[in-house]
Amino acid sequence: MSGSSAGGGARSGRGGRTKSGKPRPGTGGYGRRKLEGKGPTPPAHLRPGHPAQRRAAQASRPSRGGDRTEAEGRGPGGRSDGSAPAAAAGPRNRAGGSAAPRTRAPLSRASGDRARGAGDAAEVVAGCNPVLESLRARVPATALYAWPRMDNDPRVTELIRLAADAGIPMIEAGRPELDRLTGGAVHQGVALKIRPYDYAHPDDLLERAAERGEPPLIVALDAVTDPRNLGAIVRSVAAFGGHGVLVPARRSAHVSAGAWKASAGALARVPVAWAPNLARALTAYQEAGLFVAGLDARGDTVIDELSVAGDPLVLVVGSEGHGLSRLVAQRCDVLARIPIAAASESLNAGVAAGIALHSVAARRSG
Repeated sequence: MSGSSAGGGARSGRGGRTKSGKPRPGTGGYGRRKLEGKGPTPPAHLRPGHPAQRRAAQASRPSRGGDRTEAEGRGPGGRSDGSAPAAAAGPRNRAGGSAAPRTRAPLSRASGDRARGAGDAAEVVAGCNPVLESLRARVPATALYAWPRMDNDPRVTELIRLAADAGIPMIEAGRPELDRLTGGAVHQGVALKIRPYDYAHPDDLLERAAERGEPPLIVALDAVTDPRNLGAIVRSVAAFGGHGVLVPARRSAHVSAGAWKASAGALARVPVAWAPNLARALTAYQEAGLFVAGLDARGDTVIDELSVAGDPLVLVVGSEGHGLSRLVAQRCDVLARIPIAAASESLNAGVAAGIALHSVAARRSG
């Protein structure tokens, strides 16, 4: 018996107990090998209940009904950087509507490849006031989501009326559905799903000018990241007879609800084209016979004295503070500046584009 007891004690000593039979400190009576931790902290998109996990689950779900057909022909968007969709030849209303896909590939992109870019993921505007402002600005949308029995709020009554006038379907949704749809944002029981923008092909802007019988006037944006600036520039292009706006895939604002509101409806009349690489797109425009003029505070030419203003022209606008990037500045045929009183000041990108377009339009009309 004593031998058996000694053997058992030895085995217990190798386990979770000491030779005296007491539990080893820190083991709770279990062996060290039996103690297992929870492991490393999982990433945010795998944690149940985390906003990133809800967004990932929403993105993995297949599209339904009209949203699926609306998104066909476009690459993945949002932060996934989706492709620039092909546009129908010639000008058309960019606020929505179907068109036959282009058969030719975008600039600097092999035929059949889907280039990666942003802007074609459906955006969701949350909250009573943002939704109401978007509907007042006639931002194209696919659906209005709202809690049932919210008619006692006058803002909700107005936005429901605006949505009905615009032909936007209303869908009753509970809090869980709205939380999932908005990614946990404060939605106040209302959310508006914005229609993905149908980007043009860069060559569409040239075709638009040819159909009008005018020398092309295109505005290209270099690192302009504020959607409100994009909307204001589109509005100036419409006011001064431009033929479109070109935006790059990276480091640039894309058409969103904020851009629609800032454009005051001009985005329905002026196409925005998408290019995987801005420098290559400018080179392609130069090969097509266009001059490229960049707005730069260090330019040698004053914008009012731009000699190529009456010729086919691409006007490149850089970001406020940083200006044009090095590669884009090297692609420009001429650098023009807007004279300002204080050399230490800089102009907002939307303001600078409006001034430059006014100067170019004045020289063309003169």
